[in-house]
Amino acid sequence: MDNATRRPTAFFIGDVALDVYYTAERWPGLADKASFQETGGYVGGSIANAAAVHAGLGGSTEFVSLLNHGALTERLLEDLGNHGLKTMHMLYHPEVPDPRNMIFLVGGEHVVLYAEAGNLPMAVPAAMMVALRSPGHLYTTLSRAKRLRAASNDGGELAADEVLADLRSHGRRLVFDLDVDGFIAEEVAYLRGSEVIIMNEIGFGLSFGGQDLAAVNDWMRSNEVRTIIRTLAAAGAEIYDGAGVQTVTGYTVPVVDVTGAGDTFGGALVFALAESTDLRSAVEFAVAAASRAVTIEGPRGGVASSKQIEEFRRSQAVPLAVP
Repeated sequence: MDNATRRPTAFFIGDVALDVYYTAERWPGLADKASFQETGGYVGGSIANAAAVHAGLGGSTEFVSLLNHGALTERLLEDLGNHGLKTMHMLYHPEVPDPRNMIFLVGGEHVVLYAEAGNLPMAVPAAMMVALRSPGHLYTTLSRAKRLRAASNDGGELAADEVLADLRSHGRRLVFDLDVDGFIAEEVAYLRGSEVIIMNEIGFGLSFGGQDLAAVNDWMRSNEVRTIIRTLAAAGAEIYDGAGVQTVTGYTVPVVDVTGAGDTFGGALVFALAESTDLRSAVEFAVAAASRAVTIEGPRGGVASSKQIEEFRRSQAVPLAVP
């Protein structure tokens, strides 16, 4: 039996899409125009990217989304399978539009435009609930988690927060990627009891505003959140553990494409957390994986083996100092 088979299966519930890339010298303003050049298309999507990174590292990985039965879905499923992702619990609905994103690379940054995929409920079948009611991580977003539904023991329906509470009670460890969106007070019920909440600087600011360290840690303890990670792009990341904060430094690298860097961080973090109980080491590994990812074009640039990430860490003699 190989290592991946022995590991608990991590579930990734979220988006997968066709990412079409464009490059430009500048981003136009309102009532302006600029020329763009199409450079290629890749299968991406934030949570699918994170799942591919997890599988590439050797994790046992299952991906779940809500798709239609069209030709693009067949292409997406083929790509997921080629990256080692299991999709036996994929959900389908004929009213779901084809998921497509337009990604513009401008001046070392990126702008993402996407078509709204709707908010149809994601009804979790009994067989999938059985699979989820086992130890392991569940990596998702608030927008997806809020759409979850499942049958209750009394013949009724469990709402999203009840589904998440049920899974936590069975040992499923929740990891939320809140990215730039953060959360509002009405969404705290979904986050309660989380193992990890990941946000970048924008999402962290929207969630906690000008609150100081003590207030953030008080919020964590009152909502039984074990860890909050604020990602800091090239500067690394901060780890809030309910008592204090630690800083993990980043790396100075040539930036080719930042698309998928946060996804790489999340997928690598979930893998590392399953391998070790040392939180700081797991975050250091995830920072290195994300730093390596931005040197490669495409949403799956972060897919790598543990050996490749360790080689990258050794090649970076001087970490970026955080002021």
